[in-house]
Amino acid sequence: MLFNSIEFAFFLPIVFFIYWFLYKNKTKYQNILIVVTSYVFYGWWDWRFLSLIAFSTCVDYLIGVSLGGQNNERKRKVFLYVSVLVNLGFLGVFKYYNFFIDNFMSAFTFFGTKINVTSLNIILPVGISFYTFQTLSYTIDVYKHNLKPTKDFIAFSAFVSFFPQLVAGPIERATNLLPQFYEKRKFEYTKAVDGLRQILWGLFKKIVIADNAAVVANQIFNSSSEYSGSTLILGAFFFTFQIYGDFSGYSDIAIGTSRLLGFDLKQNFSFPYFSRDIAEFWRRWHISLSTWFRDYVYIPLGGSRGSTWAKTRNIFVIFLVSGFWHGANWTFIVWGALNAFYFLPLMFLNKNRVNTDIVAKGKSIPSFKEVMSMSLTFSLTVVAWIFFRANNLDQAITYINEIFSMSTFSMPYYSGMLTPMLLIIFFMIIEWFGRENKYAIEKLFFRYNFSIRWITYLVFIIMIFLNNNESQQFIYFQF
Repeated sequence: MLFNSIEFAFFLPIVFFIYWFLYKNKTKYQNILIVVTSYVFYGWWDWRFLSLIAFSTCVDYLIGVSLGGQNNERKRKVFLYVSVLVNLGFLGVFKYYNFFIDNFMSAFTFFGTKINVTSLNIILPVGISFYTFQTLSYTIDVYKHNLKPTKDFIAFSAFVSFFPQLVAGPIERATNLLPQFYEKRKFEYTKAVDGLRQILWGLFKKIVIADNAAVVANQIFNSSSEYSGSTLILGAFFFTFQIYGDFSGYSDIAIGTSRLLGFDLKQNFSFPYFSRDIAEFWRRWHISLSTWFRDYVYIPLGGSRGSTWAKTRNIFVIFLVSGFWHGANWTFIVWGALNAFYFLPLMFLNKNRVNTDIVAKGKSIPSFKEVMSMSLTFSLTVVAWIFFRANNLDQAITYINEIFSMSTFSMPYYSGMLTPMLLIIFFMIIEWFGRENKYAIEKLFFRYNFSIRWITYLVFIIMIFLNNNESQQFIYFQF
């Protein structure tokens, strides 16, 4: 079920009504409702894969209980390894099996030996990378004694399948989300209104910004060999805002929907395109995934401690794994490696923690230095996104080569680009003036009276309805 679909427009109010009016102050029944509606939400796409979520839930629940009752360190490690193998095993089969098989055969062919290994016609379950990492966080934290194992199977099932963030995040830690399922939840009007406001902003980012940018980006990337370098730059620019509006829009809707039900999810995006260096960008982009890899991969490897070689290795591991997490394609791996190369100079110069505050905090206009650093970081990010969007490495390399050719100085093809460009400019102005909040319109026009705020919301709603011609799937559903 898509957040931007008519089905969800009926689904959410029904869940909201039952949750707060029929099961008010009944935490157990609210949790059962969440499990049932989450399975309906996910099964709307393909009910056959509900068994994967159910199996993963049962395995990690039992392993958590076993870890809690076991003091023998050797046996505790066995339980942890079982959880890791089961969860990553599912991920490996459904997401990476054909990738490894194809590259395995290509390697033998390169050395003059032809072998035939059967690939599988596998449908990638939506959100498998997200809920797999979420359940893994639970077993790892229980193993490390950072969290007590739960004996409430309903609460744990609700944690794993929680429909607002089930298929595209944010990837919630068990230490943050799971305890919220134990607590009695009280309806708060201000919290619900804030949730609706964030849902509105998420829908605007997805439907008005991302979907309009996608029309141009898809046109150019799908026929990239026919365009000049100047036009290809525009294609990369529009994809940059497509993926941001699409993915951060989903996160806003997920967080807003959760607030309607009395839950607080972690912020997943914090105005990343205003970053002044790549390190800051990665502290602001897909925060839940970045911090997951930091805590469960990067720090256990040694993090920023040790020799220069060790620190360099750790940086490449974290970015390559992040790239591979996004998909079974060499384009994602190169995208990760490129970001590692971007990051290394900051680490070597010990400047990766320089820009930790909000850019131009308390000011309307940034300094010249800030403008230049934001422009450079944004440009590097746009180049990296080319690999993320390209169908294969050949297309990405050809695309970039054309950008750095003389055709870049020619007049770009711009038909149909004016409206999306104006929308992006409008969007970034709102983002800039709202950058000190959790999301851009959290406190938009709060200094003015009630009517002005609601006129603004009405404008957003009208723009959403005018642009919502067809429900477009979210980009990160493929991951």
